[in-house]
Amino acid sequence: MKTVSPELHRLRSAVSRHVDGHEGAILVACSGGPDSLALAAAAAALDRPVGGVVVDHGLQPASADVARRAAAQCMSLGLAPVEVVRVRVESRGDGPEAAARRARYGELGRLAEAQGALVLLGHTLDDQAETVLLGLARGSGVRSLAGMPPQRGPFRRPFLGMRRHDVRAVLAGLPVAAWDDPHNDDPAYLRSRVRHRLLPVLEAELGPGVATALARTADLARRDADALDAWAATVGQDLPSLDAGWPADDLVDLPAAVRTRVLRSGALAAGSPANDLTAVHVAELDGMVTDWHGQGPLHLPGRVIAHRRCGRLYLTGEPHGTGERDGA
Repeated sequence: MKTVSPELHRLRSAVSRHVDGHEGAILVACSGGPDSLALAAAAAALDRPVGGVVVDHGLQPASADVARRAAAQCMSLGLAPVEVVRVRVESRGDGPEAAARRARYGELGRLAEAQGALVLLGHTLDDQAETVLLGLARGSGVRSLAGMPPQRGPFRRPFLGMRRHDVRAVLAGLPVAAWDDPHNDDPAYLRSRVRHRLLPVLEAELGPGVATALARTADLARRDADALDAWAATVGQDLPSLDAGWPADDLVDLPAAVRTRVLRSGALAAGSPANDLTAVHVAELDGMVTDWHGQGPLHLPGRVIAHRRCGRLYLTGEPHGTGERDGA
């Protein structure tokens, strides 16, 4: 067994709990920043081979050099092999941060599937607190307040319950120099403003436990959201196909939190892109069930059309027909 410092032992134990039982490959997603380098060091201290992947978003002039340096530092810590991948960041009108995140996770997910790998991510409790505040500002429901899950699909976040300063403390004893992403301090980015302006004010005014309380809120919200999603999935399994139409009477008496989830899943199944289908769209769709007065058809993203006829709700890529609307 490798000899490690007490700080590194704590991080290694957190990583170990997330990978124990997985017999396939393990990859550390490393940007070269302090959190991901600490993660690389902890994963390299495991008694098993661990690889790494550095995603170059190409958003800064020296991004290729930063990526190569991050890969070299990962290898110096003991990760092997370490791959640098370049992604194309394409905005969909939701800002550069979201576009970069979408490109990054898409590539990491592809690598995980190709290698049967778990991908370790270096998010901390502080990142979780920021994510909850961002979700609160969007007003997009309990799922946004649930923040980032410790695990989803091939992704694992072993440091999500640990403070950022505790994670970074391990770097003091390591022969690496972390890269400071200038975007993290750029007030043009919303997360940067939350990190450097909003959270410090909340901590000063409400006490030093704000970040921990926000992370705890995420855990509680995630449990509720998971339970509601499971209930909605059960309801959806009992409904007829979308082509046959969903009886409005089977939906109207459901709790709103369940009904809107069922309706959203129906819109997604009909072809609406998840990133474009908003809470406003779902609310309008819900009105066709709970406040029917002859409205419609409703045009949803992805060229999906919703309309109601003879007491049934249809979600299709094309109009279902030209018959009379429901007068009920």
